[in-house]
Amino acid sequence: MKKFSYFLVAVLISIGFQLKAHEGMWIPMLLQQNFAEMQHMGLKLTPEQIYSVNHSSLKDAVAGLSNSPNPQGFFCTSEIVSDQGLLFTNHHCGFESVQKHSSVKHDYLKDGFWAMSKKEELPNKGLTASILVRMADVSDSIVPHLSDTMSSQQRSMVVRPIINRLKKANSDSGKYNVVIKPFFEGNRYYMLVYIVYRDVRLVGSPPSSIGKFGGDTDNWMWPRQTGDFSIFRIYTAPDGSPATYSVKNIPLKPKYHLPISLDGIKPGDFAMVWGFPGRTNRYMTAPELEFRMEHYFPPLVEAFGKKLEVWKKHMNANSGVQIKYASNYAMIANSWKYFIGQMRGVKKQHVIAKKKAFDDAFAKWVSENSKRQAKYGEALKDMADAFASESKTIEPLIYASITGARGAELLSFAQKFSGLEGMLKQYKETKGKEQKAKKMERIKKMSAKLSGELQKMYKDYDMPTDRDVFAAMTKMYFGKVPESLHPAYLDKMMKKYKNNFDAFANYVFEKSHFSTEAKAKAFLANPTLKGVKKDPAFILSQAYMAKLMDASAGYRAARGKLDKGKRLFMEGIMKMQPDKVFYPDANSTLRYSYGKVEGYYPRDAVHYLFQSHLYGVMQKENPKNPEFIVPKKLKDLYETKDYGPYGQDGKQDVDFLTTNDITGGNSGSPVINGKGELIGLAFDGNWEAMSGDIAYIPKLQRTIVVDIRYILFVIDKYAGDTRLIDEMTIHKAVPQPNRVEATQPAQPTAPK
Repeated sequence: MKKFSYFLVAVLISIGFQLKAHEGMWIPMLLQQNFAEMQHMGLKLTPEQIYSVNHSSLKDAVAGLSNSPNPQGFFCTSEIVSDQGLLFTNHHCGFESVQKHSSVKHDYLKDGFWAMSKKEELPNKGLTASILVRMADVSDSIVPHLSDTMSSQQRSMVVRPIINRLKKANSDSGKYNVVIKPFFEGNRYYMLVYIVYRDVRLVGSPPSSIGKFGGDTDNWMWPRQTGDFSIFRIYTAPDGSPATYSVKNIPLKPKYHLPISLDGIKPGDFAMVWGFPGRTNRYMTAPELEFRMEHYFPPLVEAFGKKLEVWKKHMNANSGVQIKYASNYAMIANSWKYFIGQMRGVKKQHVIAKKKAFDDAFAKWVSENSKRQAKYGEALKDMADAFASESKTIEPLIYASITGARGAELLSFAQKFSGLEGMLKQYKETKGKEQKAKKMERIKKMSAKLSGELQKMYKDYDMPTDRDVFAAMTKMYFGKVPESLHPAYLDKMMKKYKNNFDAFANYVFEKSHFSTEAKAKAFLANPTLKGVKKDPAFILSQAYMAKLMDASAGYRAARGKLDKGKRLFMEGIMKMQPDKVFYPDANSTLRYSYGKVEGYYPRDAVHYLFQSHLYGVMQKENPKNPEFIVPKKLKDLYETKDYGPYGQDGKQDVDFLTTNDITGGNSGSPVINGKGELIGLAFDGNWEAMSGDIAYIPKLQRTIVVDIRYILFVIDKYAGDTRLIDEMTIHKAVPQPNRVEATQPAQPTAPK
């Protein structure tokens, strides 16, 4: 359940209208709206202990992970588990960081990584951890300035300066990162104030045979036996303020850290999840869902599937390529399987029919009142018209994006040289000697800058792999994208090579200055306009981007009507159901959900228990399948039952299920019991409920959690990194002796 960043593929779909038990990703500052129910289910904390602006509270231990110094959203969640800034998150959330530190000589993905002292903890350039300081409803500062007669562009022109003013006023001269986002389709606005820590170091990660046990086969599946965790630490400047990496930095002294429970779990136990869910669309209409099913998901599945196929072939053949492409492969494979499961779930759960029924109910409610008709009468029609328009352009746009402009990495490299090409062109057109000298100085600076970035660009690049990706993606582009969007250069070269895409790929990679780091470095030593403009990779990258912009014009044209329709529809259904407590769709802001530990019945006559165990790892072991290899040391610990205080009744629990409502971005989220103790890390959803981002399914929808006791077992018994155990706050209930209380004074025995 990890983020991915392809053009137009950032929005994953989702929704539902009847609020059911445990459904909802709720806003922390509105905790009181669910507090009574949470208490009834087993919560022992007070609201102030959970969310407080003035005092330390549970929310101060939850951090969003990003690769930006001023993030607007987060790819994963983490939690602070010690008074020295120790962070837990998922293995797949830390996968990219581990991959960047790996090499054939030190393959931390395969072997794991464990720092045995703070000096051995590894910095991760760009990785940040954000903790929410406070949030506030700023709707009254924005919404009164808007009206339904405004276009989307007009609304944006009004909203933008207000948001900028609020950000400046609340940033404390740049101390905080202030994020203001629309909620409920723009009917409300909330401000979130974060403190961002910029020195986050890798502390530990199990080998993939533990952290990714089951691989793509078990992804989104239950039962699961995956130790999906990795460990980081936040460092600060000596005065405790956020700072970039320095050897002088010290571990964070957090306002709060989560205690850990060794008591285990049982069915019915209360479970609360805190994190940064990325995107849901629970209030989606039937036309949008039909659009997604028919026109949006199929090209994504096909294009991503082909790229994964090529990558996998090369990764299986070469351990170096395996390391280089591991992170990107995992990210795309996760999304690819998600899309497949989403389509399957929508069909099996008859979600479109349910959406149509709700749309009809809304239309009927609107028709019963003339004021409603005037206000909301066009909302459904506007959305339906917008999706009908988008359906004509979205498929070519997706194919053009994934297989063209972002198909082969070579084209992305070439695109980075467009600025240099512009400077070289200006130099050629400049006449004056003095002006030409100034232009040349700029060219030299740009060339030096690009040269400095080459090592990073090519670090995880394999030319033979990318050449095969180029051939496969170009073939798909040529066959799937309409001829009107074909670059003239592509058609010309296809005629020359008689549609032999492998031969064309060989030509491009042989002739391009950008197919290897050495060639790019040599070109930058003496760059020429002719050299750039005649480079086949550069020609294609520029042509693909131009065609992509053409293809996106029709897509963008429908956005204004769609935004208005969604906003009015959301406002309308909230008025149609005045007694219902609504939660906003996820948008990568801090949320909580609550539920309980519970198994489920996936189909007739089948019951899945709530918990998996280490013996399940042994049952799945397959030395011939890299997804199911079991490390020898783990097998030895299993054979000797050396579980320490983390096992129970002669077994080592591994994963468990809860009814919590989560989505992508919640990966790594703390799962907390009623006493506020950490009992596990959320890391996945289940296959039977893949339509859950669109409609919550109470009987089926489950969160898959790695048990905190398995995490500690791996750290302690497998890795031997006991220093980490020592710095955590670990709770274990002490069993009380059974005794009989005397309720009446003992009677004297009658003499015989």
